[in-house]
Amino acid sequence: MNWLKAILRSLSGSARDLAFIVLVISFFQLVILRQPFPDLGKALVGLVLVLLGLAMFVRGLDLGLFPLGEGMAQAFARKGSLGWLLAFAFALGFGTTAAEPALIVIAEEASEVAAGAGAILDTEEARERYALGLRLSVALAVGVGIVVGVWRILTGWPIHLMIAVGYLLVVVMTVLAPEEIIGIAYDSGGITTSTITVPLVTALGVGLASSLEGRNPVSDGFGLIAFASLTPMIFVMLYGMLI
Repeated sequence: MNWLKAILRSLSGSARDLAFIVLVISFFQLVILRQPFPDLGKALVGLVLVLLGLAMFVRGLDLGLFPLGEGMAQAFARKGSLGWLLAFAFALGFGTTAAEPALIVIAEEASEVAAGAGAILDTEEARERYALGLRLSVALAVGVGIVVGVWRILTGWPIHLMIAVGYLLVVVMTVLAPEEIIGIAYDSGGITTSTITVPLVTALGVGLASSLEGRNPVSDGFGLIAFASLTPMIFVMLYGMLI
């Protein structure tokens, strides 16, 4: 019965999280707009499905992704293989980002806009090549960012200085990059924080920090997502400058 109690706790927590969103939408729909909900039945069914999906997703993270990420990080630390650890960190960031549905949509939309603006040829081949290059640039950036974050955990370098230098580089590249790519580059930093990448990367950082002597999981284990959000802006603007 423990699994049933855990699922009920997940449902209860998800219901609390969704309650505020439901109240906000209801207030503006009924009080401000003064309009009834269009197709209320479908909306309620969708809300129930979201509640169930969110609860199952959170429970799945607790059962699978978090323990898996922490266990692999601790195993790599015990193995003492720096090369394999960094290779795993890069592959984790690259693979999860390249398959991110939101990134695929943004890349396709960006290719359409670039073709319309005359930045690339308005052909299907040119648009597909542009979209693929953009996706690979972001995926490569996330892989590199996670490797840098893992290296920071291993060396104990101060995260605030590394982030400050990174954003200084972003500001400089913003001045140099084509205007058409700047907005896409800034949005790409948020796209990378997907529902799969974030749990695995967070578990990787916490697990690695907890298995290293002299490292604190709270102060050293977190921060990988910051690098995963920063580096895509740099790489995408560089991609725009090169093409």
